[in-house]
Amino acid sequence: MPIRDRLLAVLVAVCWGLNFPAIHVSLEQFPPFFLVALRFTLIAVPTVLLVSRPAAPWRWITLYGLGFGVLQFAFLYLAMSSGMPTGLASLVLQSSAPFTVLLAGAFLRERLTARQGAGILLAVAGLAGIAVHRASLDGGAALLPVLLTLCGGLGWAVGNLGNRLAMQADPGEPFRLMLWMSVVPPLPLLVLSLTIEGPARIAESFRGLDSAQGLLAVAGLAFTVVVATLIGSGLWSALMGRYPSSTVAPFSMLVPVVGIGASWLLLRERTSPTELAWGALVIVGVLLGSTRRRTPTAGPRQPDAATTSAVAMAATPSPRPVSPSPSVVVAETLTGAPTAADSTDSASDRR
Repeated sequence: MPIRDRLLAVLVAVCWGLNFPAIHVSLEQFPPFFLVALRFTLIAVPTVLLVSRPAAPWRWITLYGLGFGVLQFAFLYLAMSSGMPTGLASLVLQSSAPFTVLLAGAFLRERLTARQGAGILLAVAGLAGIAVHRASLDGGAALLPVLLTLCGGLGWAVGNLGNRLAMQADPGEPFRLMLWMSVVPPLPLLVLSLTIEGPARIAESFRGLDSAQGLLAVAGLAFTVVVATLIGSGLWSALMGRYPSSTVAPFSMLVPVVGIGASWLLLRERTSPTELAWGALVIVGVLLGSTRRRTPTAGPRQPDAATTSAVAMAATPSPRPVSPSPSVVVAETLTGAPTAADSTDSASDRR
């Protein structure tokens, strides 16, 4: 990979890492469920008007949108509004990787290798360590946001299954699929917001938008929609279409690093050494559990050897296609499974 494209991959990781402080400042103004509904509405409206619908069955697009858009972000935003530290959220959301592998094995009959099993155990151990540490703080009150974030990771994993099934039916259109996935969340999230948060709280959130806090909230929302989702996803999709995922995927591990660093610099949040140590174990587990070794084959290009995922792309759907091969375990959040081009190269190698 030339230096220009390496810098682009780093730029995407920076955009996705900065997304966490952007969410934080937006939550200072808007209630969590309404903020998620607003975020997806800003993408859904131009998508319906300007982008043709993918050929994938609507049921899989709906599953993708409900898991990724509704469950993940409803729980994540609720966790962050309930006291989940911004940087720590980027680590705990890595739980989507082991969740995805386990769900793929249970529902898509994908085989779990010993390597992936070991990675899952390491990631779970790291997440359990974080949970136990948080449970010891503030009389156990700090544990609830961690559990909510874990539920968000599970929702992301459910969305990954929908993404995989949709991409099997319509490979090669990951970015368009991501845009149309955004059509699903607004209505259920708006109903959830009206029911739980209420019209009065929603109306109150629009007052004071000309204040410093209000302007920061709007800027954070704009960053989430335009920079993190559209620009970040577009660049990542282009890189994934140009190189094997084993080349691009490791850059996704920079996201929690940027998330923690940005939270410290911009929000003055400090992550304890204990949480950093357990978080490092989570990252190691994700790297190990979401890679799959293959026997090298002859040919000008080796088949894709890894799929890495579950970094804290807190407001960004995975833009890349998922390989239709049932033998490849999908553990995607940022990166997903091998691209269509990679699958074609692998088929050529086998022939």
